[in-house]
Amino acid sequence: MAEGLTTQGGESLLFLTDEHLRKGIEAMFFAYRGFTADPDRILENYSYGRAHHRAIHFIHRSPGTTVNNLLLILGVTKQSLNRVLRTLIEDGLVESRVGKKDKRERHLFLTETGEALEADLSDAQRARMRAAFRAAGPEAVSGFRQVLEAMMDPDQRRQYKNLKENGA
Repeated sequence: MAEGLTTQGGESLLFLTDEHLRKGIEAMFFAYRGFTADPDRILENYSYGRAHHRAIHFIHRSPGTTVNNLLLILGVTKQSLNRVLRTLIEDGLVESRVGKKDKRERHLFLTETGEALEADLSDAQRARMRAAFRAAGPEAVSGFRQVLEAMMDPDQRRQYKNLKENGA
């Protein structure tokens, strides 16, 4: 948005008050609750949580990703990720294969069952995003992405852009 322009509500973006920022923070909290509500209901049937969802999502996005790469993307401890992966592997949703070049590496793939769960989770979130994006319009969608990217730490932004550029 160009300098001096205002939002539809007439609020100037040049002089954001603490109250404007508080409203944005609260909107983010409530939006996140809405965004995760549908997948949470699906995950309850499996006794899984959001960590399982994130692992499934990024394994789907990058089939064959290594455990170490998944650790970097998720920003969790090795112990935490191993606990999640152990459950997903035991339940037949994820397959772990030994690396061909480096036998110490484990490459992760979703099984057919894992792909089906990922599709259910993603379909629910895509439906919510699609409705919100349509309601907000193209300029708002572009601005929303810019705001989200600007909030990322530089290393997170690099990881995000790498996923986006590689289509993975």
